[in-house]
Amino acid sequence: MSGELSLDINIKEPRWDQGTFMGRAKHFFMITDPRNVLLSSETLEGARDIVENYRAGRAKAGLTEDELWRAKYIYDSAFHPDTGEKMFVIGRMSAQVPMNMTITGCMLTFYRTTPAVVFWQWVNQSFNAVVNYTNRSGDAPMTVNQLGAAYVSATTGAVVTALGLKSLAKHLPPIVSRFVPFAAVAAANCINIPFMRQRELKYGIPVTDENGNRLGESPNAAKQAIAQVVVSRIGMAVPAMAIPPVIMNALEQKAFMKRFPVLNAPVQVGLVGLCLVFATPLCCALFPQKRYGGQACALTFGCVQDSCSVICCSSMSVRSLEAELQDTIRQKSPHTTTVYFNKGL
Repeated sequence: MSGELSLDINIKEPRWDQGTFMGRAKHFFMITDPRNVLLSSETLEGARDIVENYRAGRAKAGLTEDELWRAKYIYDSAFHPDTGEKMFVIGRMSAQVPMNMTITGCMLTFYRTTPAVVFWQWVNQSFNAVVNYTNRSGDAPMTVNQLGAAYVSATTGAVVTALGLKSLAKHLPPIVSRFVPFAAVAAANCINIPFMRQRELKYGIPVTDENGNRLGESPNAAKQAIAQVVVSRIGMAVPAMAIPPVIMNALEQKAFMKRFPVLNAPVQVGLVGLCLVFATPLCCALFPQKRYGGQACALTFGCVQDSCSVICCSSMSVRSLEAELQDTIRQKSPHTTTVYFNKGL
């Protein structure tokens, strides 16, 4: 019928070319859009219905291409790419800006006393633990004991790191002390992410050929995936935790800030939020993506009913894998020289 939406639009791939940084950046600006956090369950389920029906060859009457892509990105922002399950709301990447702007702003504001450092580092690392678990790679669940041990190890390590750095900065100029929270967060990311994803380091994550055929599980791929996520997370923190302290150091010398010190926290939170709006999607886009769809996606990453969400895949040479897995791949797929894996976010 004239005017009906074509069924040839490939929504199994992102809307923009993922072979370029700009394409990935546009893609992640949609995924991390903080407005998605406010969407109701009915809206999310409606987006899932639109996407799944379209993939099955059924387009809702009157649906436009822009509405289809909007539904796809709403769905991508809320459902896990490996399990297909709806993610816990504060663990979604769309919650990064509102959550991090509040926590980071408070960390940068209340950094002078030890109780404040301990409290806000604990809050930050608790939030990070939720995000790291929510956006983990792979489809194998963690037990409650494993999750609890990982959380305690990660948050304890992060708080101890923050206190150690604070102690070292006691006799340094005030502007240097302002950067202690950033140094602590950077160091804590190196602790928190591996701890929360330690199961992947032990048992490996799924690796596939270029067609999405699952070839096995690789701990080496997990190491590369987690390293990339650590770099991305630290990159996200750089603008938000390095630029506001410089601005606030100058503003606090002004008369109006001395008259209204209560403005310190909201101004700092606002500055952090402004930085994070851009830093979050741009740092998610640092590493190249490879997107699988259709049956290959479902078989490879455990998605159900052909409903895969966005998958952030990286690649590595077969020669970099474990010797046993290399032998398996040579038998299964002798022409494969590169494998792909979901690095997570």
